[in-house]
Amino acid sequence: MDIQHFERISAFVEARLRPLFDAETGSDHGFGMDDTSRALRALLNTVRAAAAVRGIAAGRDDADPATRAVVDQALEHNWDVLRGVARNWEDHPDFLKEFKRHAWELEADTPAPAA
Repeated sequence: MDIQHFERISAFVEARLRPLFDAETGSDHGFGMDDTSRALRALLNTVRAAAAVRGIAAGRDDADPATRAVVDQALEHNWDVLRGVARNWEDHPDFLKEFKRHAWELEADTPAPAA
């Protein structure tokens, strides 16, 4: 799976969450100790953790088959987390169809490496 899929979906979700943390609105959302703020911070941290796959994917192609299988499983799990969050904004004009696809369906979109 191409890392760019992760970059696009995490940017989409963070763009939806960022206004909720905006101090300009005068809101404590995201900054207070109320349950809403805690939930927003937890959601943002979950999205950021799931999107941080560049390190996981580095060296995947050169890894042995067992390691590659573990990496693939981690990538699929993190994609599913981001996909589940992003689908809450499925009606948003910036929502991309790829955000609904399973990880293995995205493999077809990834060009094969040049020999």
